[in-house]
Amino acid sequence: MNKKRRFKAGSGAVAKTAALALVLLVTACSGGNKAVEGPVATAGTDTPVTTSIPETPKPLPYKASLTGIAMEKEAKARPIAVMINNFAAARPQSGLTNADVLYEVLAEGGITRLIAIFQSTDAITDTVGPVRSIRPYLIDIGESFGGVLVHAGGSTDGYAILQRQKKPYLDEISNAGGSFWRSKERKAPHNLYTSLEKLREGADQKGYKTDVTVPTYTFAEKGSSETGVPATSIAITFMMQNYKVGYEYDAASGQYKRSIGDKPHIDLNNDRQLSASNLVVLGANHKTLDNEGRLAVDLERGGSAILFQQGKAIEADWVRAPDGMIRIVKNGTELPFVPGKTFFHIVPNKPTFAEHVTWVQN
Repeated sequence: MNKKRRFKAGSGAVAKTAALALVLLVTACSGGNKAVEGPVATAGTDTPVTTSIPETPKPLPYKASLTGIAMEKEAKARPIAVMINNFAAARPQSGLTNADVLYEVLAEGGITRLIAIFQSTDAITDTVGPVRSIRPYLIDIGESFGGVLVHAGGSTDGYAILQRQKKPYLDEISNAGGSFWRSKERKAPHNLYTSLEKLREGADQKGYKTDVTVPTYTFAEKGSSETGVPATSIAITFMMQNYKVGYEYDAASGQYKRSIGDKPHIDLNNDRQLSASNLVVLGANHKTLDNEGRLAVDLERGGSAILFQQGKAIEADWVRAPDGMIRIVKNGTELPFVPGKTFFHIVPNKPTFAEHVTWVQN
């Protein structure tokens, strides 16, 4: 805002002042929405100086479908769903800070697997991995985003689904070895990496569709208006203590900062701690299929869920929507996410859903 400045005028200054006012009036009337520039006298002198009013920046015209973040260019790329190794020897992983959405779910033996969904990032040359094997319910999650499925190996029933149903997939073992590389800095099987650039090239070589409809979440700048309870320190357990996940809410940034095994969970590419604007914990029925501990996870029935955002916890439900996406609802209405990344955690309903997630207000 322009401040009025007083200055003393001598006997000959009145005419100069009147002329100056006329110049300012003409300039203001012709300036439109652009910055207005004109001479302004300073105290104790007749010498004018130039001031300007900055233009208001225009809002970016597009929003990313899976994060709600404003963008200058529309993100049209087909989602890529990468199965990420979460074994202790595979951490810290690479590229997870570029994912729009991150899922965490149990695999056999009490370990968890991460499914990273990439769609809006332009960091296509960054390293992503380590990459690991796929299971039917992991196919289900990746496919719900319309994604190309990326993995290294899989269970027998997983391969049956991929091949018989002609899913779009890139497997380091069976059909896309050139899209991956092994790092000498880690031991196999925790050293398999890729990049979005290589994966998109591989998908093009396979002739996979690029013009798929990208699903869209509902977003609101302040999140849901539903009443919640304060929740700034969150603990999520799956089965093993080594896979205990924690989050601390940072009110200044509106982000939940992730830890695993009581240590900050960072991205090896940039040493940044993983963080998200929204956390979802949902309960699903798990069934052990064989002596290897392979699981079936029911992602159709729906059930209890908790949405964490803006430092509060909202008890809700999850449903499998007609578009195939898992959506969080309360009283039949979808709850909006805060623009930003969202992390989902699928925990068993047994012994009880509530036993897998706790929170306090710090």
